[in-house]
Amino acid sequence: MSANGRSSFVYVTFIRTTPEKLWAALTDAEFTSRYWFGTSAQSAWTQGAQWKLVGRDGTLTDSGEIVESDPPRRLVIRWQNEWKAELKAEGQSRCTMLLEPVGSAVKLTVTHEIERAESKLITAVSGGWPRVLSNLKSLLETGEIAITEGQHHDLRARELAQAQASST
Repeated sequence: MSANGRSSFVYVTFIRTTPEKLWAALTDAEFTSRYWFGTSAQSAWTQGAQWKLVGRDGTLTDSGEIVESDPPRRLVIRWQNEWKAELKAEGQSRCTMLLEPVGSAVKLTVTHEIERAESKLITAVSGGWPRVLSNLKSLLETGEIAITEGQHHDLRARELAQAQASST
C-alpha cells in the first residue's frame, strides 16, 4: 500500500503460543534460521543494538538497529536491505512487531514501512513476510515448517517472472 509518499505492508496472524515463546522465536538466531530459510536474525535485542540478518553462507542480507525493544510485547527495527542494490538504494525502512495475548494465542502484527511511494522494498517484503511468518506459526504450533527453502525460491522466481510479464 502506498499513500502520502510512503509505502507499508501489514501482516497479522494468530499463533497458538505465549508471548514469551513467540518473542524467543523472533529473537533467537538458531531458531530464526529454522523458519527463515536458513537466515538468522542476530542482535542483542536492546534499544540501540545493531541488528542483522545473515544467510547460512555468511552473506549479510539486511542490517539495522533496534529502535525499541519491550519484551515480549513490541520490537521496532530500523531495517536496511544489503543484498540487492535497487532495494538498498531506497534507504532504511522500519519494521514493527507487536505481540498481543489473545486467549491461548498471540496476535502478531508485523508492519514494514518506508518513507517512499511505490517502494520496491515493500513490494519485495510483501512476498517474503507471509512465507516467513507462516513458517514461524507452523513451527511453533506443530514443530515443522510449512514452506521449504526450495519452495520459497521457486515462489520468488515465479513472482519475479509475473512482475516482469505484467510490466511489459
